[in-house]
Amino acid sequence: MSQLSDFHRERVRSVLEASPLIPVITINHPDQALSLCQALVDGGIRVLEITLRTPHGIKAIEQVRKAIPEVWVGAGTVTSIAQYRQAEAAGAQFVITPGVTEAILEFGVTSEAPLLPGIATVSELMVGYNLGYREFKFFPAEVAGGIPALKAFSGPFPDVTFCPTGGIRRNTAKDYLALENVRAVGGTWLTPDDAVASGDWDQIAETVRGSLLDL
Repeated sequence: MSQLSDFHRERVRSVLEASPLIPVITINHPDQALSLCQALVDGGIRVLEITLRTPHGIKAIEQVRKAIPEVWVGAGTVTSIAQYRQAEAAGAQFVITPGVTEAILEFGVTSEAPLLPGIATVSELMVGYNLGYREFKFFPAEVAGGIPALKAFSGPFPDVTFCPTGGIRRNTAKDYLALENVRAVGGTWLTPDDAVASGDWDQIAETVRGSLLDL
């Protein structure tokens, strides 16, 4: 059984260390992708997780990779190897899944786009751990136990770090980031629906700036 390489781990660590806040971006209108991502970057974001929750995600990754090369651009909500391959072909620099299967974990070991696998339980974590993964997305964070769960994970797995996502808000992000085993947090509050729908990019940039100042 193959083990995760040092290159993959270093790439994922670099992503998580680049920005304490990672926006979970859903592209509902393809013509807004670049403006939305640029507004996030203008506010101070350095990692963009563009989800595949809509059909526009793959194209958005291609566009943003070319237009904003100075930031990390990855694919989120990847649920199959077929999507993983599409994300790679689009130029995604990392891949994030909401959960894990052994097939996806094994694919991620040799993929060009390193994987941050999503887990909600210790059992799922152990499957990835046995393949060499030490960085995980904790999802859905609030539903799956939040800060107390992450504190509990640190006992048997002191060398594992997390990016919790799901239910985290601007006023709770700081509490998660205070944990020794948390490197970054993901959230949708950075891209409020009303601001995206109206194209209020200044509001989004200001939301990011304020959120970073809160940390």
